[in-house]
Amino acid sequence: MNLDFPLILVLAALTTGVIWLLDVLLWAPRRRAADTAAAAKDSPAGRTQKEPLIVEYSRSFFPIIMLVLVLRSFVVEPFRIPSGSMMPTLLIGDFILVNKFAYGLRLPVINTKIVDLGEPQRGDVVVFRYPKEPAIDYIKRVIGLPGDHVAYYDKMLYINGKPIQQEPVGIYTGVGSGEVMTGASLRLEELGAAEHRILVQPGTRGVEGEFVVPEGHYFVMGDNRDNSNDSRYWGPVPEENLVGKAFFIWLNWDSANGGVGWNRIGKQIE
Repeated sequence: MNLDFPLILVLAALTTGVIWLLDVLLWAPRRRAADTAAAAKDSPAGRTQKEPLIVEYSRSFFPIIMLVLVLRSFVVEPFRIPSGSMMPTLLIGDFILVNKFAYGLRLPVINTKIVDLGEPQRGDVVVFRYPKEPAIDYIKRVIGLPGDHVAYYDKMLYINGKPIQQEPVGIYTGVGSGEVMTGASLRLEELGAAEHRILVQPGTRGVEGEFVVPEGHYFVMGDNRDNSNDSRYWGPVPEENLVGKAFFIWLNWDSANGGVGWNRIGKQIE
């Protein structure tokens, strides 16, 4: 079961806000009027009516909930990496931060863009809602932009007819949950102006073919090329499914590697 956390936040903010507003406009004046009447009758009992507990909680929690909602919806949102599809860039157990305004501001829950601030660039690591099941968030690297012709043959990418250069740099040694990838070929790939590391397993067959990216869509792939469920299998990502750009690792917890991965903390995502 996937909890719709943005919806929960919106409902919590709405509920606490409405209760607080009703108290300010209706209930608090009635309490003050009752206190005044009691004082006029010189009745000590009940002269000061206590604020209801639900109002006290709503007044206390509403600002906090609103702050979390605004930060999470428009500034930055944390995510946890559950799989190895983006190895070696991201490892299982990485906790990352995602820039929510890199590609425009969207209203929570309905995901309608209200301010256009930019577009994904080739090579960006992006979080998006999985097109086949939007309640699930995926993270991959942008390979193809709208209108691009993307081809993938023999572990090599070709964009608009040009091969994307790869440089073998050795054999990958994984740790913890990523130990299963030990022995894969570690390569440097130049995608646009950026350079990043990928993993491939020579001899392993995968999906090959050619794809044309429709307007308003993006072709994405995992850096762990032979172990990634990506656009090669289910097609491009619609622009409206974008959540934001991943940029920072703030924690790593991999129980198979002894817990906290201190060397992962503070890494920029490139």
